[in-house]
Amino acid sequence: MLNNQVSKAVRLALAFGAASTAAFSASTFAAEEESAEKVERIEVTGSRIKRTDMETASPVQITTAEEIAVSGFTRVEDMLNSLPQLEASSTAFQSNGATGTATLDLRGMGSQRTLVLINGRRAQAGGIYTQSADVNQIPASLIQRVEVLTGGGSSTYGADAVAGVVNFVMNDKFEGFAVDVGATAYQHDNDNDYIQGLMDDKDFDYPTGSSGLDGSSFDFSATLGGSFDGGKGHAVGYITYNKQNELRQGARDYSSCALNAAGTSCGGSGNAVVPNFYVSSPTDDGAFDWSDYDYWTLDGTGGFENSVGNLYNYAPINHFMRPDERHTFGLFADYEINDNFHPYVEAMFMRDRTTAQIAESGTFFNENYNIDYDSPLLSDQQRQDLTDRFGLTSGDQFATYIGKRNVEGGPRADQLEHNSFRLVLGTEGEINDMWSYDAFVQYGSTSSSSAYINDFFGPRIATALSANGEDCATSDGCIPYEVFEFEGITSEAAGSLTGTAILNGVTEQFIVGGYVTGEFDFGLPSSDYPIAAVFGTEYREETFSRTADEVYAQGLLLGQGGTTKSLNGEYDLTEFYTEVSLPILEDAPFAKSIAVDLGYRWSDYSTSGAEPTYKLALDWNVTDDWKVRTSYNRAVRAANNGELFANQSTGLWGGTDPCATDSPSLSAAQCANTGVSASQYGNVSASPASQYNGFFGGNPDLDPEIADTITFGIVANPFEGFNFSVDYWDIELEDAIGNINPEEIVTNCALTGDAVFCDNVQRTSGSGSLWIGDGQVVATNVNLGKLHWEGVDLSANYDVEIAGGMLKANLIGTYMLSKEYDNIPGVSEAYDCVGTLDNSCFAQPEWRHVLTLSYDMDTFWRATAKWRYFGEVSDYSGDDTLAQGGISSQSYLDLKGSFTINEYTSLLVGVNNVLDKEPPLLGGSLSTNANAIAGYYDTLGRYFHTTISFKF
Repeated sequence: MLNNQVSKAVRLALAFGAASTAAFSASTFAAEEESAEKVERIEVTGSRIKRTDMETASPVQITTAEEIAVSGFTRVEDMLNSLPQLEASSTAFQSNGATGTATLDLRGMGSQRTLVLINGRRAQAGGIYTQSADVNQIPASLIQRVEVLTGGGSSTYGADAVAGVVNFVMNDKFEGFAVDVGATAYQHDNDNDYIQGLMDDKDFDYPTGSSGLDGSSFDFSATLGGSFDGGKGHAVGYITYNKQNELRQGARDYSSCALNAAGTSCGGSGNAVVPNFYVSSPTDDGAFDWSDYDYWTLDGTGGFENSVGNLYNYAPINHFMRPDERHTFGLFADYEINDNFHPYVEAMFMRDRTTAQIAESGTFFNENYNIDYDSPLLSDQQRQDLTDRFGLTSGDQFATYIGKRNVEGGPRADQLEHNSFRLVLGTEGEINDMWSYDAFVQYGSTSSSSAYINDFFGPRIATALSANGEDCATSDGCIPYEVFEFEGITSEAAGSLTGTAILNGVTEQFIVGGYVTGEFDFGLPSSDYPIAAVFGTEYREETFSRTADEVYAQGLLLGQGGTTKSLNGEYDLTEFYTEVSLPILEDAPFAKSIAVDLGYRWSDYSTSGAEPTYKLALDWNVTDDWKVRTSYNRAVRAANNGELFANQSTGLWGGTDPCATDSPSLSAAQCANTGVSASQYGNVSASPASQYNGFFGGNPDLDPEIADTITFGIVANPFEGFNFSVDYWDIELEDAIGNINPEEIVTNCALTGDAVFCDNVQRTSGSGSLWIGDGQVVATNVNLGKLHWEGVDLSANYDVEIAGGMLKANLIGTYMLSKEYDNIPGVSEAYDCVGTLDNSCFAQPEWRHVLTLSYDMDTFWRATAKWRYFGEVSDYSGDDTLAQGGISSQSYLDLKGSFTINEYTSLLVGVNNVLDKEPPLLGGSLSTNANAIAGYYDTLGRYFHTTISFKF
């Protein structure tokens, strides 16, 4: 029988289940309806020790299955991204550069530093574009709760738990048969006068009035579970299906044009419907002469004219939200042969298909074409223009970079598919009355593919232009590219110039692990309780293989921004770990109980050698109703396969070149540090799409990251019906793995002249461009300096009876104190991103909260209201007029109604963002998609959802 100390520990813990105190195993929550005397063991998040008397000192935020259901979201990442502790990572609101996965980013430290667990075990990597776990594989209908652990968990769970742990606890003890059928849709009133005025200035089309219901989705899940063989065994199986329809940027007025960097005009791309041309005489070696050139377009009457404001509005056709179709099914089963042998199995499968559509391909000023003056593609007037401007005559050639949008051929699209499989085979049982064990083998695999369609195939352009020594007339199947004729390109000709690139990959994870946990028959002289401990070992292999066809590998598709190489890498590690819980004192004045928890893990990586992690935590129950807790954790994260082995290749980065335009933001002397000559200063063109060339890739010599985390918190139940927790946390990371933001490289080069930065800025000879020709910024993976994050989490609950019903209030909030980057200590200047808006910082407000009110009269209905609040992000000093003064605070109101129709049937209806608040708009260099920070702030307007549930 449990003593009074245990009863109080259980009562306090259960009272704080939604207040970020401690999370319990499935057996603990089942015990909520039983007496404390029937509770035998408690397994707390953040520790593998199973005890009968103590809580953990680790702060944990719990999201229950009920809260997930009431949110109305059909995607797990949408629900979790609404928590103040998480920032948006890979979401369905990304198109250009989409991975097709859904990842979690705890504290904004990067998804690679957030460890995702399923039933306390590591989830495998998500696919060909990410080494982070894809939470699409997790069925929302079977989630019992989600536990978010702050403060590092490497000594308990291993690498990657730098920012913390997100543990999905599945309802593997489900009984009965349940079916859920749901539908969702968005609606928005298009009435943004500001951006509609900008589009009127450009004569662009845009929607007005109500959008109607769009971006709809359908969701189905079925779950069957029960016991067998007299209760010795239990099994639960599930199947889910979700179909999300697309929503394009043209469906909202505020995203129907691509704003320029200043947010003052509908910008776009110089790769236009009517093409633009940089034109010069060739140099002696056939290169473009950037010292004497013109920027022309077609005048519509057969000649050239100066190009001014000839841009393509690529926004409307881009996906604002990708279409997606997902199937999952799986099984959880266990069978107790005896107290010593209790085997279990977990099997999960997912198939997910999505398409990321972006604007049509183009020539993208990718290559200098030397074309004959006598080419039949040119008109007589155009030849005369070349003669008048450059003195060219018959027999000569001219050099040109061409910007032509392939509107005749239709949009580009990346067809992404992911198939994931996860299998766990294990057994647990008792060794004796004091000790138990758990041993398992786990295999996880994700096979994924990318088929990039309808993009311009680079080598065919030169042939179709009969340029650079190519001859269309002698090439089979070649259709001349009539780019110099006004509206002269046919869909047939455009189609002949496109290609498809294929990328396939498999990521595999293999784990063998086991541990024993229990209590000794002795303790410290000052305590009546025994010392508890866990001893374990684990072996893990991570393998990644990605095969690119020649089209991807050589970067032959012009819309890719560079090459995508094959990648093969693997590493393994062997780990030994232990935890010890030391009860220090009980039933003393101001010390109802005091316990100290210790942890140590030794990890030997095949790539970087051995690294230790450890923890020290204090759990001080001052009284039955007041607790003080504090902890120190050392966490380690070794580089993953992508960071280590990714081939270095070209790509694109979004932002601004501070030395571009006719009025650069930096001085001539500063820009000279970045490679801009005196004659080029004020003449370097800015990218109309705010996209520049970069050189990215892995580094096999990366050292592990080392993080130190401190937490300090107070948990209290000061009076009946009210409880709260306040936790301070501080994370300091050294040798951070990553690349410096390319715009920051350019700026620091300009300001310091240091070769650490300036050697990585490589401008196109002659033009000084970073987006035309071979100009680029090198930003490969390195071990950077320090990251320092600190903040305070607040959680509070209050229950009160009003008018015959129960009103419940829950507040979850995070106050960010610092988010500091010191990339190269002593060279670059450290900067803090809290409340700061620029291309190096995510829009992190100081304060963010979710306040939920629910009222239940214990009849057939219950009402819920939720207030989601984002504080202002006010520190901005750039040129974006929309961001002057930063982003103001944002509030969203959600309303829900739950109805019990009969004992088998229930209905949920709700509206998120009831007031149809638009996302804060930003110019082209600050927005992540569609003139907004998509997926973080509410992006598409009102969100309607309904679910009908049947349970038997």
